[in-house]
Amino acid sequence: MPKYKRVMLKVSGEALAGEKKTGLNDETIDKITDQIKEAVKMGVQVAIVCGGGNFWRGRTSEKMDRVRADHMGMLATTINALALQDSLEQKGVYTRVQTAIEMRQIAESYIRNKAVRHLEKGRVVIFACGSGNPFFSTDTAAALRAAEIDADAILLAKNVDGVYDSDPNINKDAVKFDELTYMEVLSRGLKVMDSTATSLCMDNNIPLLVFGLDDPKNIIRVLNGEKLGTTVK
Repeated sequence: MPKYKRVMLKVSGEALAGEKKTGLNDETIDKITDQIKEAVKMGVQVAIVCGGGNFWRGRTSEKMDRVRADHMGMLATTINALALQDSLEQKGVYTRVQTAIEMRQIAESYIRNKAVRHLEKGRVVIFACGSGNPFFSTDTAAALRAAEIDADAILLAKNVDGVYDSDPNINKDAVKFDELTYMEVLSRGLKVMDSTATSLCMDNNIPLLVFGLDDPKNIIRVLNGEKLGTTVK
């Protein structure tokens, strides 16, 4: 029996790019959606928020308007959402993409009750365009949507296998945490999620499970309650 009934899976854009770091890697996406399909077969209701960093990472210069740059990032998340949808539907997994900005020719507009109904019917729901507002990250969107759909936990799948006291790619002596409170994350300034997302999770008492996506099977391990990466609660 899985430990969680309904989860929000946050996948970074870079995770979808594989080793290329930019664009989309079919093989990587295929491995991730294999695990999502397995989760659905286990009876887990899966919602997804994906980042857009594999296509766009904010303003290219100080001249660019921040709001317009953020809107470009929202479009990047939609590309990733459609790629995940296509891969899942090729595997026979019913999927809906809901966008926070209306683009009805290619996806549904976000409606909370509709999203919950899809989940109850066993469909995967992918939320694109972040929260639909500039100045907010896709981490904040994941926390917001998780609270709205009453998710049991947020699964934060990253390129690093947990939360460290410093960047493990730079500091080989960085220490990994097994468990943290949200207040510790905020007071220590640990870069798990941005502070808005962290506060949202804390206020709504949503546990955050941070683990590495180097092995996509970690998604199933976490759902089954295995101790991987870092738990923030």
